[in-house]
Amino acid sequence: MVQELLTAAAAVGSAGALYVAAAARVVRQYERGVVFRLGRLAGEVRGPGFTMIVPFVDRLHKVNLQIVTLPVPAQEGITRDNVTVRVDAVVYFKVVDAANALVRVEDYRFAVSQMAQTSLRSIIGKSDLDDLLSDREKLNQGLELMIDSPAVGWGVQIDRVEIKDVSLPDTMKRSMARQAEADRERRARVINADAELQASKVLAEAARQMSETPAALQLRLLQTVVAVAAEKNSTLVLPFPVELLRFLEKAQEHPEQPVGR
Repeated sequence: MVQELLTAAAAVGSAGALYVAAAARVVRQYERGVVFRLGRLAGEVRGPGFTMIVPFVDRLHKVNLQIVTLPVPAQEGITRDNVTVRVDAVVYFKVVDAANALVRVEDYRFAVSQMAQTSLRSIIGKSDLDDLLSDREKLNQGLELMIDSPAVGWGVQIDRVEIKDVSLPDTMKRSMARQAEADRERRARVINADAELQASKVLAEAARQMSETPAALQLRLLQTVVAVAAEKNSTLVLPFPVELLRFLEKAQEHPEQPVGR
């Protein structure tokens, strides 16, 4: 009798152990468990930790709640100003409702990917080339709103959308390079002209000062001679002041009379 009881207890224990092994599930911290009982959604979403299901009746689907980095393939389109470009982007999203992510949409990753590609092509057609190159933050926000609107019903939240690169045709790159070069040349000419204007004003002021004081011209001449001599040139060109010529000319016109004895 005792042996039969022990055998029955061992059988029940074995059956219980098999049941626990078949029913036990572990949901990790970054996951949520959705239980389908005979094909229908059963109960609340299971949180992280140890949980039990009914073997052969329930099926537990684990949904990852981590942020997913989804690269969007490069999309080719024509901008509003008729320029052909290729634009690629990246979408960051996460699941906020595990049940809707499994029930409302067949494959939420594929759905978000297709919506991102469609929205990116739409953004390209509505934007100018200058906006794609310089005002990406505004385009990123518009792209995020376009993707997030349908994704809310799927239990998915779009965290961020970034345009990574804008590829231009080689002809457009050369045109933009010529435009930038012409703009830099224009600014260089304006700067040179402004420098010449300032220098001419200073030289005019210096000429007025020297005209009032002829000795200043002589001092400037001596400074020039000293500067040229410091270069150790073999030939020294010495300019002759006009004032000195005029002085000699006046001396010849009015020679001094000899004093009588």
